[in-house]
Amino acid sequence: MNNVTLSGRLTKEPDVRYGGENNSVAIARFTLAVDDYKSTDFINIRALGKTAEWVEKWLQKGNKVELVGKIKTGHYTGRDGKEIYYTEVLASGVSFGETKAEAQQRQQAAGDRPQPTPSGDGFMDIPDGYDDGLPFD
Repeated sequence: MNNVTLSGRLTKEPDVRYGGENNSVAIARFTLAVDDYKSTDFINIRALGKTAEWVEKWLQKGNKVELVGKIKTGHYTGRDGKEIYYTEVLASGVSFGETKAEAQQRQQAAGDRPQPTPSGDGFMDIPDGYDDGLPFD
């Protein structure tokens, strides 16, 4: 049985395009950052039809989402003639993984965080406490 359940955050805005007959079928693609004990996995997601339309309407970078779907693999020939293999999750259901209040609190906390500043030597000065939320040591 091919079932997957994931919970994570969108790494960027979903890319939604329309295809199929008369360009009437929505196709959403996005990447989900999923924490996995001391590391983060970046999972490519594809949603179709009504699910993709929901993604387009409601989701944006940073949103925590929960989804169910199945793992799909495939390949195609790139412009250089080489075979390119991929793995993605075809989402059949997507929902919010946090409340609106939690999302607003997270956004406010991110705005209160000190921002890195250029040091003049080509590097950035990282303020104390800035890296506390990074997924690596």
